[in-house]
Amino acid sequence: MTQLLEGVTVLDLTRMLAGPYGSMLLADLGAEVIKVEDPAGGDPVRAMGPPFLNGESAYFISINRNKKSLTLDLTQPRGREVFLRLVQTADVVLDNFRPGIPEKLGVDYPMLRRANPRIIACSISAFGQDGPYRSLPAFDLILQAMGGAMSITGEPDRDPVRLGIPMGDLAGGLFGAFAVAGALFQRERTGEGRYIDLSLLDCQVSLLTYVAQYFLVSGEIPGPVGSAHASAVPYQAFRTKDMHIVIAVFTEKFWSKLCTVIDRPDLVEDPRFAVNARRHAHRHELVPILEEIFASRTGEEWLEALRVEGIPSGPINSVDRVLSDPQVLHRGMVTEMEHPVCGRLRVVGNPVKTIPDGPRVFRSPPALGQHTEEVLQRVGYSAEEIARLRRERII
Repeated sequence: MTQLLEGVTVLDLTRMLAGPYGSMLLADLGAEVIKVEDPAGGDPVRAMGPPFLNGESAYFISINRNKKSLTLDLTQPRGREVFLRLVQTADVVLDNFRPGIPEKLGVDYPMLRRANPRIIACSISAFGQDGPYRSLPAFDLILQAMGGAMSITGEPDRDPVRLGIPMGDLAGGLFGAFAVAGALFQRERTGEGRYIDLSLLDCQVSLLTYVAQYFLVSGEIPGPVGSAHASAVPYQAFRTKDMHIVIAVFTEKFWSKLCTVIDRPDLVEDPRFAVNARRHAHRHELVPILEEIFASRTGEEWLEALRVEGIPSGPINSVDRVLSDPQVLHRGMVTEMEHPVCGRLRVVGNPVKTIPDGPRVFRSPPALGQHTEEVLQRVGYSAEEIARLRRERII
C-alpha cells in the first residue's frame, strides 16, 4: 500500500493491546515502528494464549506486524541514556505506562523534549494524566464497564455483557494513531512537537455519541435493547427458518419497501406503524408481527428479496463466515505473510486503501530483540559498545 507515513520513526514503549494496536496502524501506513521491550521477556502478550502456533502467540501476531524489536532496560541509567540517544533522531514516542512511571524512568515528555524539541509524545493510559482515577489500573473490561458500554449492551433484563471485541482498548489505539497523525501534520507546518495525553475512559465516553446526547437532552437513562435501536424501528435481528438476519429500516422509504417484500402493504397504512415515531411507540405490537413473518422462510430467501429492493440487511456471520466472505476477500481483509517460525500465515488485512495504491506487504512480528543491533548501529553505536551493553544486560 502507499506508504503514507514513510520516513516517520516511532519509538514504541507500549505493550498489551491498546498501544500496540495503534502503533501497528502507524506501521501499516509506512512508519518505522521500533518496539522497545524489556530484555527479560518483552511484551507480556508474547506469552498470551492459547492459541499458540509453533510456540508463537496468536494474540501477539495479530497486533505487532511490520515492527522492529529492540530490547532495552529503561530501569538502568545506561538504558535511559541509550533511549534518549534514539529519541534524538525519532519523530514519535508512544507509551502506555501508568501516570508517573515515565518520570520515574526519566523518559517523561520534558526529558524527551530536551533530547529532541520536535518530538511528538503520546501517552495512552486508562484514565489520563490527571484526575482522581489517574493512578488506578484498568483493562478493557473495566473501561467498557466504567465508560457505559456494558450498560447498553445485551438483552433487556439480563446481566450486563461486554462487547465481543475489546473496544475499551482498541478505541485507544485508533484515537492514538489518529492523534499522532494529526500532530505530525501540524509539525510539518509549525516545526513544533506536541504531547498527547490520551485516556481510554475518555475514548469510551466519546464513543457514546448519540446515546449520551439522548440522555443529555431527555434525561432518560438508556439501557440495553439487544440488537434493536433506541430510535429506529424495525432495526434489529430476526430469526428466520435457519438463521438470524438483521434489517435496518432507518428511513421511511425502506419501511414501505419492506412491507412490499413481506407482502403486508396494510402495515404502511396502519396508523400505528405509518411513520417511525408511531412504530417506535408501538414497537411491542409491530415486532411480533414481523418475527412471525420472517420465521416462515429461510435467511437466504429473505436476504435475496430484501437486497432486490435495496433494503439494508445482512446475515449475522460467525467469524469463520466473515473471513471467507467474498466481499471481505475481495477487499484484501484476509491476507498472508511469511513468519519465520509459523511459515505462511493468514492474517487480517488493513482497511486503509488509497488511490494510487501500492502492493500490500506485511512483515511478520519481530522476534524479541531482533533489530537491536541494527537500530543501535544506525545511531552511532559501535560493535564494541553494543557488545558491552549486552554484557551489562542493558540490551
